Amino acid sequence: MTYPSFLWLIALPLVTSPLIYLAGHLGKRHRQRVIAQGAGFVALLATWIPFYLSFQELQIYGSLSFTLGSVAVQMDGLGLLLAGLALGLGTLVVFFSGPYMAREEGEEKFYAMLVAMIGVMIGLGCAADLFNLWIWFEAMAVTSYLLVAFYRDQPASLEAGIKYLVQSAAGSILVLLGIGMVLSHSGTLDLEEINNLATISPITIAAGALFVIGFGVKTALVPLHAWLPDAHAQAPSGISAMLSGVVIEAGLVAMMRSLAALVSVTALWGPLLMGFGALNMLAGNLLALGQKQVKRLLAYSSLVHIGYMLVGLGITFYADESGGAQGGLFHMLNHGLMKGLAFLAAGTLLYTLHLSLGDHKPLLIEDLAGAAKHYPIAALTLSLAVLGLGGLPPLAGFMSKWQIFVAGFETHNPWIGTLIAFAALNSVLSLAYYAPLVNAVYRLEPSEAVRSGSPSPRLMNVPLFIMALAVVAIGIWPRLLSWLTDPAGRALLDSFGR
Repeated sequence: MTYPSFLWLIALPLVTSPLIYLAGHLGKRHRQRVIAQGAGFVALLATWIPFYLSFQELQIYGSLSFTLGSVAVQMDGLGLLLAGLALGLGTLVVFFSGPYMAREEGEEKFYAMLVAMIGVMIGLGCAADLFNLWIWFEAMAVTSYLLVAFYRDQPASLEAGIKYLVQSAAGSILVLLGIGMVLSHSGTLDLEEINNLATISPITIAAGALFVIGFGVKTALVPLHAWLPDAHAQAPSGISAMLSGVVIEAGLVAMMRSLAALVSVTALWGPLLMGFGALNMLAGNLLALGQKQVKRLLAYSSLVHIGYMLVGLGITFYADESGGAQGGLFHMLNHGLMKGLAFLAAGTLLYTLHLSLGDHKPLLIEDLAGAAKHYPIAALTLSLAVLGLGGLPPLAGFMSKWQIFVAGFETHNPWIGTLIAFAALNSVLSLAYYAPLVNAVYRLEPSEAVRSGSPSPRLMNVPLFIMALAVVAIGIWPRLLSWLTDPAGRALLDSFGR
């Protein structure tokens, strides 16, 4: 039997995860950290090989599928995009986390669960039926929960983990109820068959609503976002980057897969997504404005950027054209890159100013005062990340927002045009909390935390430098990512079956 390459793309991280844990127990105690990190890094580097082969096969066949018994998986443009985002950011996070996690107990568990979480998210993007989509979704919740609550001796970390676990479990139950409704109505869980068989009825509409709410918990739809600020703030900074940059986006992909199968049931899915997008943008901005902790501010700003993605995807559901989806998915990639950079740059400063000194205090905006003089790379990359998130040209965030705005205006719908104007105003509003971060790091008078901080590990600066270059390069040449976004947008539109 010939196995398609994307099966290895899913399997490699999952198979190597327990091996990473075992490798972390080899050698003397001071070497175990290096062995665990090195094993994780090598495992993810090896996974890029089937990723490239899968891309090549998709260029030829358009989509790839494999069925074993009742388990069906399928790789298309949308799955490849999620795989590229998870694998790209995850590889950089593993490299970054070496110095950051050096003083922590249980590093082998950290790297093993991080690699497993990446494999699970790739599998979620390839699920071809609702039940297996739910299984991957649950596995993502379990692996990410263990990483959110990694600092088990910190009460705030445990509290954040419990909030995340309880709310994720509630969302999963609602999704399972929705799956049961779809099965009772159509007699199948295959996403393509559901699209052909589903008809307008209270059951299918209720099932779609449950999918929006259940997957919306992980996607951090307002008001289902209560877990997000604590989880992002208390997790290790590399995991904060993964949560904001990939995990909530994986929840969004799961929601799109399920709603696409029910797209013929009602025309309300597009307006519903755009409505949630507007609510997320407004609420996220207002909640971020009053924040003093850097990681909580960045967490709330993720609500805003999920809003932009929802607007773009909602336009595609409403108008049956791929431009909105391509813009929304382009912003998904850019947000993963920019928010990942912001959390890793903030994590570098958190490490040098607090963690390296044995202090688990949160990083405050006032702690950043004068950081540019002592930590120029971290300060510059943090500034580039937040300005890109704010939509300043010629950075990556501006280009993906612009693509969403253009797709909205091309519908020639006055209500969508008003929504696009509202989104543009929210982009300007976000600078009200991004600008103080930039202003703080470039102040002349350093804070007490900066004056007493330790030197920044050089290895932590490498991912920052790579990601900052990408933020600028994509802003100048936005077509650099079209090989991912264009097929993903078309795959979502093709899943409508129209």
